[in-house]
Amino acid sequence: MEELALGTIVKAHKKTGTYIGEVTGIKEKHYLVKILAVVKHPMQGDLHHPKEADVPFFHERKALAYREQTNVLKNMVKPYEGEIPDYTTSLKEAFEKLKNELEQDDSAFAQKSLHCLEELDKEYDRYYYSKQ
Repeated sequence: MEELALGTIVKAHKKTGTYIGEVTGIKEKHYLVKILAVVKHPMQGDLHHPKEADVPFFHERKALAYREQTNVLKNMVKPYEGEIPDYTTSLKEAFEKLKNELEQDDSAFAQKSLHCLEELDKEYDRYYYSKQ
Protein backbone atom coordinates (compact mmCIF):
# COMPACT_ATOMS: atom_id res chain seq x y z
CA MET A 1 0.00 0.00 0.00
CA GLU A 2 1.30 3.44 -0.92
CA GLU A 3 2.24 5.73 1.96
CA LEU A 4 -0.04 8.73 2.47
CA ALA A 5 1.48 12.20 2.48
CA LEU A 6 1.28 14.79 5.24
CA GLY A 7 -1.87 16.87 4.81
CA THR A 8 -3.88 14.04 3.20
CA ILE A 9 -7.53 14.02 4.27
CA VAL A 10 -8.41 10.52 5.45
CA LYS A 11 -11.09 8.29 6.93
CA ALA A 12 -9.61 6.63 10.01
CA HIS A 13 -10.99 3.82 12.16
CA LYS A 14 -9.84 3.97 15.80
CA LYS A 15 -11.07 1.28 18.21
CA THR A 16 -14.84 1.29 17.52
CA GLY A 17 -15.17 4.81 16.10
CA THR A 18 -14.60 6.16 12.61
CA TYR A 19 -13.43 9.69 11.84
CA ILE A 20 -12.43 12.06 9.06
CA GLY A 21 -9.13 13.75 9.68
CA GLU A 22 -5.85 15.05 8.34
CA VAL A 23 -2.54 13.18 8.39
CA THR A 24 -0.16 15.32 10.47
CA GLY A 25 2.57 12.79 11.14
CA ILE A 26 3.98 9.58 9.73
CA LYS A 27 5.51 6.83 11.84
CA GLU A 28 6.60 3.29 11.06
CA LYS A 29 3.24 1.63 11.81
CA HIS A 30 0.94 4.62 12.46
CA TYR A 31 -0.30 7.85 11.01
CA LEU A 32 -0.87 10.77 13.36
CA VAL A 33 -4.34 12.01 12.44
CA LYS A 34 -5.96 15.32 13.45
CA ILE A 35 -9.69 14.70 13.93
CA LEU A 36 -12.00 16.92 11.85
CA ALA A 37 -15.34 15.03 11.88
CA VAL A 38 -17.07 11.94 13.30
CA VAL A 39 -18.40 9.27 10.93
CA LYS A 40 -19.28 6.57 13.50
CA HIS A 41 -19.56 7.17 17.24
CA PRO A 42 -17.61 4.66 19.35
CA MET A 43 -19.57 1.79 20.91
CA GLN A 44 -19.83 1.72 24.67
CA GLY A 45 -18.56 -1.07 26.90
CA ASP A 46 -15.48 -3.27 27.01
CA LEU A 47 -13.49 -3.49 23.77
CA HIS A 48 -12.38 -7.02 24.65
CA HIS A 49 -15.94 -8.22 25.27
CA PRO A 50 -18.05 -6.40 22.67
CA LYS A 51 -21.80 -6.24 23.22
CA GLU A 52 -21.52 -7.84 26.65
CA ALA A 53 -23.04 -6.11 29.68
CA ASP A 54 -21.67 -8.34 32.43
CA VAL A 55 -18.05 -7.17 32.42
CA PRO A 56 -15.85 -5.90 35.27
CA PHE A 57 -15.86 -2.33 33.92
CA PHE A 58 -18.35 -1.05 31.34
CA HIS A 59 -16.54 1.84 29.62
CA GLU A 60 -18.15 5.12 28.63
CA ARG A 61 -16.50 5.90 25.29
CA LYS A 62 -16.43 9.48 24.00
CA ALA A 63 -15.82 10.39 20.40
CA LEU A 64 -12.38 11.82 19.77
CA ALA A 65 -12.44 15.61 20.10
CA TYR A 66 -12.24 18.19 17.33
CA ARG A 67 -8.60 18.70 16.28
CA GLU A 68 -7.45 16.00 18.72
CA GLN A 69 -4.38 14.20 17.39
CA THR A 70 -4.34 10.42 17.60
CA ASN A 71 -2.15 7.59 16.33
CA VAL A 72 -4.01 5.25 13.99
CA LEU A 73 -2.59 2.03 12.54
CA LYS A 74 -1.75 2.59 8.87
CA ASN A 75 -4.02 -0.24 7.71
CA MET A 76 -6.98 1.54 9.38
CA VAL A 77 -6.48 4.78 7.41
CA LYS A 78 -7.77 5.36 3.88
CA PRO A 79 -7.83 8.51 1.73
CA TYR A 80 -11.12 10.43 1.98
CA GLU A 81 -12.76 12.11 -0.98
CA GLY A 82 -15.55 14.59 -0.48
CA GLU A 83 -16.53 17.47 1.68
CA ILE A 84 -15.50 17.46 5.32
CA PRO A 85 -18.60 17.84 7.49
CA ASP A 86 -18.73 20.24 10.42
CA TYR A 87 -17.40 18.47 13.53
CA THR A 88 -20.33 19.30 15.82
CA THR A 89 -22.94 18.38 13.22
CA SER A 90 -21.16 15.11 12.43
CA LEU A 91 -20.86 14.31 16.15
CA LYS A 92 -24.61 14.87 16.68
CA GLU A 93 -25.51 12.70 13.67
CA ALA A 94 -23.18 9.85 14.65
CA PHE A 95 -24.37 10.02 18.27
CA GLU A 96 -28.06 9.95 17.26
CA LYS A 97 -27.50 7.05 14.87
CA LEU A 98 -25.89 4.96 17.61
CA LYS A 99 -28.58 5.95 20.12
CA ASN A 100 -31.37 4.99 17.68
CA GLU A 101 -29.75 1.61 17.01
CA LEU A 102 -29.46 0.90 20.74
CA GLU A 103 -33.08 1.95 21.39
CA GLN A 104 -34.18 -0.85 19.01
CA ASP A 105 -32.35 -3.41 21.16
CA ASP A 106 -33.74 -4.57 24.52
CA SER A 107 -30.55 -6.31 25.68
CA ALA A 108 -28.74 -5.47 28.92
CA PHE A 109 -25.81 -4.27 26.80
CA ALA A 110 -28.04 -1.77 24.97
CA GLN A 111 -29.51 -0.49 28.24
CA LYS A 112 -26.07 0.06 29.79
CA SER A 113 -24.89 1.72 26.59
CA LEU A 114 -27.88 4.06 26.55
CA HIS A 115 -27.13 5.06 30.14
CA CYS A 116 -23.56 5.95 29.09
CA LEU A 117 -24.88 7.90 26.12
CA GLU A 118 -27.16 9.94 28.41
CA GLU A 119 -24.10 11.09 30.34
CA LEU A 120 -22.11 11.75 27.18
CA ASP A 121 -24.96 13.79 25.74
CA LYS A 122 -24.75 16.15 28.74
CA GLU A 123 -21.00 16.53 28.25
CA TYR A 124 -21.31 17.06 24.50
CA ASP A 125 -23.97 19.68 25.16
CA ARG A 126 -21.60 21.59 27.47
CA TYR A 127 -18.61 21.45 25.15
CA TYR A 128 -19.99 21.35 21.62
CA TYR A 129 -23.72 21.76 21.07
CA SER A 130 -24.16 24.90 23.18
CA LYS A 131 -21.29 26.66 21.35
CA GLN A 132 -22.93 26.50 17.93
